[in-house]
Amino acid sequence: MKNSKKIGIIMSLALIVLIAPSTVFAMHIMEGFLSPKWVILWFCASAPFFIVGLVRLRKIFKKDPKQKVLVGLAGAFVFVLSALKLPSVTGSSSHPTGVGLGAILFGPTVMTVLGTVVLLFQALLLAHGGLTTLGANVFSMAVVGPFVSYFVYKLLMKKKGTQKIAVFTAAALGDLLTYTVTAFQLALAYPDPVGGITASLLKFLTIFAVTQVPLAIAEGLLTTVVFNLLKDNGPEEVVSDEQEN
Repeated sequence: MKNSKKIGIIMSLALIVLIAPSTVFAMHIMEGFLSPKWVILWFCASAPFFIVGLVRLRKIFKKDPKQKVLVGLAGAFVFVLSALKLPSVTGSSSHPTGVGLGAILFGPTVMTVLGTVVLLFQALLLAHGGLTTLGANVFSMAVVGPFVSYFVYKLLMKKKGTQKIAVFTAAALGDLLTYTVTAFQLALAYPDPVGGITASLLKFLTIFAVTQVPLAIAEGLLTTVVFNLLKDNGPEEVVSDEQEN
């Protein structure tokens, strides 16, 4: 029970930061920032992962309906952290993603579904991101981020590493790679007139790094704390690290 209260306190503090008055900036790539060809491409690239994630969720709930609570927590973690934003380059912003926790617990495709739901709600209710850019934002935050976190965690645990270090590294790298992909998406859409896509990519990565590196470290630490609280709260409530993708 103590650990449950600690989790509640952590989430409450994050919510306080979330609702604190601040200037609103678009989360990830904002509405209308991509041309139709990129809108279609990123929707098509994200769709297969979403479909596989739905099948995966159905199997998890069929096997153990109690996992709905933990899946809900993973989704809330993503919603809260991804809404904590810092202004970055035009048309985008920096923020934690929160996808590492759920990717470790349930596999990456489940987080594609949860991430899509979160991004959709934020676009409709908080004016963060957009409907036309949903596919691009899903691909960076809910596809690449979770897959990086999942495989980094599995790799480090396979090498008999410390679980805390594995969780921290997985969450931090998942965050950083999300923004690497976002920078790539922006570079493709807006190549530099002189240096082309490469010059534009370097520019976006350099600007993102100022805010995203500290945020990735913070996200890694917070994810480790929450993961350990969940683990200590009862082994039956946390999916084994041998969970299949």
